[in-house]
Amino acid sequence: MLRSLRARRAGLSSEVARSTRSLWQTAAVSGPTRLRNSCPHLNAGSKMMDKLEMMRVFVRVVESGSFSKAARDFNISQPTVSKQVAALEARLGTQLLARNSRTLTVTAAGQTYYETSIRILQEFDSLEESVAQGQSAQAGLVRVTLSPAFGRMFVIPRLARFRERFPEVSVEMEVSSRHVDLVGEGIDVAIRIGRLSDSALVARRIGDMRMITLASADYIARHGAPQKLEELRDHQRIGYVYQGDVVGWGFNAEGRQITIDGAGAFRTNDAEHVRGAVLAGLGIAHHASWLFTDVLASGEVAQILEQHAPPPFPINAVTAAGRRMPSRVRQFIELLAEICADERELRISEG
Repeated sequence: MLRSLRARRAGLSSEVARSTRSLWQTAAVSGPTRLRNSCPHLNAGSKMMDKLEMMRVFVRVVESGSFSKAARDFNISQPTVSKQVAALEARLGTQLLARNSRTLTVTAAGQTYYETSIRILQEFDSLEESVAQGQSAQAGLVRVTLSPAFGRMFVIPRLARFRERFPEVSVEMEVSSRHVDLVGEGIDVAIRIGRLSDSALVARRIGDMRMITLASADYIARHGAPQKLEELRDHQRIGYVYQGDVVGWGFNAEGRQITIDGAGAFRTNDAEHVRGAVLAGLGIAHHASWLFTDVLASGEVAQILEQHAPPPFPINAVTAAGRRMPSRVRQFIELLAEICADERELRISEG
């Protein structure tokens, strides 16, 4: 199924690339009259524009997690959105979304189609913007907010390559763990974890965050490793504080999601201090796996209670809804997506 989808996807990508290139070259050289005469894709109801519109609708359904939210964003009815997605699935010959009365889940084929649609639509929009605005489309400031550890470990090391590709783009980082007001504080894009409830935001899922429970080899040698969840109460715990509250530890227990108190003798609001406390043997922590990739590989720390690990949380690149996204911001979001795809502990889980 996926092989067939990839073949169709490749054909669609080529078709869009050829058509959009011809479309805008004709527009730039000869004006709207020749454009209409030489490019039938501009006619109302043309197949090309229908495909692009279906892509946009499908992408928004995935990003919002809801047919009704996507309908509101496009100012169309929910049945229209449902029909668009159904028509897209019929044309591709595969199911993209698994839905029932309560949940909406992206299938493996749907995830592949979503990721490729993002790239095709970005190419189309970037081409339109670059023709309309010239080189200024790839110039200016991108303001991004993200957590300190994530920025230092993953984004900063890739900025030099980004600047080589886009030398006229400047990047400003607002380093903070809090949820800032994107519009009020003039932020172009934020990295946020988990599902969003704010309908004023548009989220693109760029990766997954996996929560693991772990301790240093030294701590385990001195105190042993808990084999059951209830044994955690007998151990020192390293707590993570968010907005003044200690974050609970989520686990999967026989198919149920449960939360255990994460408070302990040491707590901090900084992820890298959690890492430092684990390495110092202060106790057991429950935190993002990407923070410990190197020391897990070296054996300096060990994962425990792996059988109770919770499902991953989506990592989202978030922008304010209702605003035209400059090309420089789209390119920076693409950089963030590439970073997550390249890192095993950040990439989107299969299935």
